[in-house]
Amino acid sequence: MNTAYAPQATSSARLATALRAIGLVQLIVACTLVPSILIAWVDGDHGAHYFGEVFLLMVAIGSYLVYATRGQRAELRLRDGFLVTSAVWLISALLTPLPLMLGPPYLDYGRAMFEVVSGLTTTGATTVVGLDDLPRSVLFYRQSLHFLGGMGMIVLAVAVLPALRIGGSQLTRGESSGPNKDAKLTPRIRETAAALWIIYCGLTLLCTLAYWLAGMNWFDALTHAFSTTSTGGFANYDSSFAAFDSVTIEIVAMIFIILGATNFALHFVAFRRGSATIYPQDPEFRVFIGTLGVLTVIATLALWWSGTYASFGESLRFASFQVVSFATSTGFGSADLGPWPPALLGVFLIFAFLGACSGSTAGGMKTLRWMIVAKLARREMIKVIHPRGVFVVKIGDRVIAEPVLAAVAGFVTVYLGSYVVLSLLVAATGEDLLTAFSITAACITNLGPAMVGVAASTVRDLNEAAVWLCSLAMLLGRLEVFTLLVMLTPAFWRE
Repeated sequence: MNTAYAPQATSSARLATALRAIGLVQLIVACTLVPSILIAWVDGDHGAHYFGEVFLLMVAIGSYLVYATRGQRAELRLRDGFLVTSAVWLISALLTPLPLMLGPPYLDYGRAMFEVVSGLTTTGATTVVGLDDLPRSVLFYRQSLHFLGGMGMIVLAVAVLPALRIGGSQLTRGESSGPNKDAKLTPRIRETAAALWIIYCGLTLLCTLAYWLAGMNWFDALTHAFSTTSTGGFANYDSSFAAFDSVTIEIVAMIFIILGATNFALHFVAFRRGSATIYPQDPEFRVFIGTLGVLTVIATLALWWSGTYASFGESLRFASFQVVSFATSTGFGSADLGPWPPALLGVFLIFAFLGACSGSTAGGMKTLRWMIVAKLARREMIKVIHPRGVFVVKIGDRVIAEPVLAAVAGFVTVYLGSYVVLSLLVAATGEDLLTAFSITAACITNLGPAMVGVAASTVRDLNEAAVWLCSLAMLLGRLEVFTLLVMLTPAFWRE
């Protein structure tokens, strides 16, 4: 009799552990409201009331989950990790819109949901017009969502909460990016998570200082650093970086965007060795930087020859910034893209799918995956000529195992399939086909600006159903599709 109920007890303990993890993460998310409460109190904009109410609600929910599951602990399985990760992101997305509804900019729930999902997934698309007039507490809140989501809420929780050390590797796997989700920088997953967040915070502080020295005030410097190292894209002004009209600030932004879009494992090794020689030795980083260079040359020449800008220097300035911004899925803008050649904008959108380096804060499918896909395609072409030959796929000196090749091919197929399906669903809501495919691409790659159609800068004019679908697209892109889609399979729910 006891034996019959043993599996049920184990399942119950794992559920309790998962709920406690969710509760602890919600307490961390609640802490992101504290700075906005203090800023609102100092500025006297009355935002302290509604930010405080939402803070208390989050603390109450998180505390209840922690208290109700006290004393129960179990090793989490990989399936439990996916469930916890998805639940954390979905619950956070349900609660964090409340401040944007109770106070400025007074959004309805669908658009407030889109705004916070865009922030947490570091997409940077917005439903708000009139950013220049918003209270500082709201601006800080939006940017802090980028900072929290850039490295990942689960990774932060594992780093700072010893209670999550059990099953920590299963938790962080659902939030990691790139094909090597099991890679560790240190023997213990908590130390790995802590190392990642220390590097992330260090880059953010350096970016803040650099922005301030370049001419920003302290508030703009800090909040834009949040959205720069996270490759997010939110800004405090409707005109984004064009509001500063500063070459120096744009150069600082490009440097730290590239650092944020680089594999953080490389930053870790470079810091530990005290040498930057590790960067050019990494094949993915070389391809990533090479892609930025080629795109910059193409964009500069296209803008110069088309007469979009009067001088080669202006063409280089705006082309380089937008290439770095879009190829890393950041989405900052330093110029009006309306006069730009449409073909060039199309190229930018395509390269947003490629994304930057795996293990970075950037969106897209990641450069390493496309390198593997390209070499896999080349191998299959050679096998047509030499059907009995045995050929391996190598990235640098490393041979890519067949299971990894199959996983990458499957991911790319499901990712692109999800994009097509969501685009058609957005079109089915009444949006024109160009807008549907453009805004869905901008959301699933976590790019932000759609560049064409009515959603070029904001989604304010999209219908409500399309806004909800775009929110789903952003979550799918940030969690790399499988983390959410795997829960729709019957096998996932079988014991």
